[in-house]
Amino acid sequence: MSYLAPSTSLQSTLSTEIIGQVTIRGESQRPGPNTAPVHILDDDSLLYMFRLYRPAIFDGDEGNIVHIKGGKGWKRERWWYKLAHVCQRWRILILGSASYLGLCLVCTWDTPVADMLAHSPPLPLVIDYFDVYWGITAEDEGGILLALKQRDRVRRIRLGMGVPNIQKLIMAIDEEYPALEYLILESPKEFMSTTSVFPETFHAPRLRHLLLLGFSLPVGSRLLTTAVGLVMLALAVGHPSAYFRPNTLLQWLSFMPQLEKLLIVFSTPVFDRDVERQLIHTPVTTHIILPNLRWIEFQGVSDYMEAVVRRIVTPRLERLRIQFFEQQTFSVPCLLQFMNATENLRFNSAKFEFSRDEVDVGGYLHEEAEVYPLSITVYSRSLHLQVSSLAQLFNSLSQKFSTVDHLTLEHEKSSEEHNQVDRASWRRLLRSFSKVKTLRVNDGLVEELSRSLRPDDGENLLELLPELQELTYSGSGDAGDAFISFIDARQNAGRPLALVRPGLRSVTPPS
Repeated sequence: MSYLAPSTSLQSTLSTEIIGQVTIRGESQRPGPNTAPVHILDDDSLLYMFRLYRPAIFDGDEGNIVHIKGGKGWKRERWWYKLAHVCQRWRILILGSASYLGLCLVCTWDTPVADMLAHSPPLPLVIDYFDVYWGITAEDEGGILLALKQRDRVRRIRLGMGVPNIQKLIMAIDEEYPALEYLILESPKEFMSTTSVFPETFHAPRLRHLLLLGFSLPVGSRLLTTAVGLVMLALAVGHPSAYFRPNTLLQWLSFMPQLEKLLIVFSTPVFDRDVERQLIHTPVTTHIILPNLRWIEFQGVSDYMEAVVRRIVTPRLERLRIQFFEQQTFSVPCLLQFMNATENLRFNSAKFEFSRDEVDVGGYLHEEAEVYPLSITVYSRSLHLQVSSLAQLFNSLSQKFSTVDHLTLEHEKSSEEHNQVDRASWRRLLRSFSKVKTLRVNDGLVEELSRSLRPDDGENLLELLPELQELTYSGSGDAGDAFISFIDARQNAGRPLALVRPGLRSVTPPS
């Protein structure tokens, strides 16, 4: 019996009936008096309709985590099963155009893999068991192992499960997989204390999309030195034992000229003294050019980031997202040089969002923009350390932010009292924004910021935000009164600015 023969299980894989009507993308049209029956259409027209009927597998924005993890359920690749049951002509046409239509067989939960392989055409295989909290049965495990033996046919693999299950399956992914294009593997966070290791012999020369969350690559692995067509690389290290040094990463990147997206995430901070010494004593002699790289995300410590960006050139980079762990000191001169060499990393507006556990900074082309070219996060539970960290970072990056003319400071309201920030830290941070003309401050930071802007006896603070023209604040009561001394000092120095509260008229209009 053919696996493609009509069956209840196959009919349930599609949500629309295709009997006596034409169905494309869920819309149907029953034949009428002036409508030609679908079976008189020529083969090319039918194939065009079939191709339009294919669902989008990789959903959403390319920076979205769902997209990075391969889109939604791959079982939608069964879209053609029911079409092949409409009539013999359609079946022959579909199976005869398998490459054009991108046909494949899907191995997922409750799939009788052995029967499918025995009674179906030798189409490419998609293996999809991706739910880190949903265990697999012995039958599912046997099906996965059986499918993995079809090395020449496996096109995509996506597995998400606990370490005990996934380690056994990974050991079966060895030698060459010549057709493999997507490999996505994830272990849940609670298993991050244990690291799964790949077989050293595994390689996939046609690999384009690689996501490894909680896995370790052996030093001699051929995977990242043979995948020359890779366009997306995401490595998340959950355990210090899986840590790889910047030079190792750079060596891998040197084999990836087609790379478009790069994500490197360390779940815990790893401070490497060798990296620190290398930054100080080892000059850069050669650079790695990544001409197609458009998107970078990094989470870790600043020295690691510095060691990487000083060696790579990314002329087409469009988005840069950096997440730093809490550190005592920050110095990122190499990051500044890297950003200056990237034409697309430009912004006229910056937004700081302070919260209980972190502070997020976004650089935008304009105030209303939704897509950010730059995002920097510092993880810290202390407002004082958040401001101090940003003051150090932006002291290094001030040249890149010299074009910012709109600055927003927000603080997530909390029932807990936050610790007072040293005035010097606020002032050091604000000095990095010498061209700002508009400053917005929300209620949670009015008291903090006004205290830092309040001049002491005889103190001249005109070097702070020298081009500021408007200060907008939100809050209740007389919150704006806190800025009066700053406003008066600017007025007396001949640099008046408007103090604005939304819904009210400006207090001090500029002359």
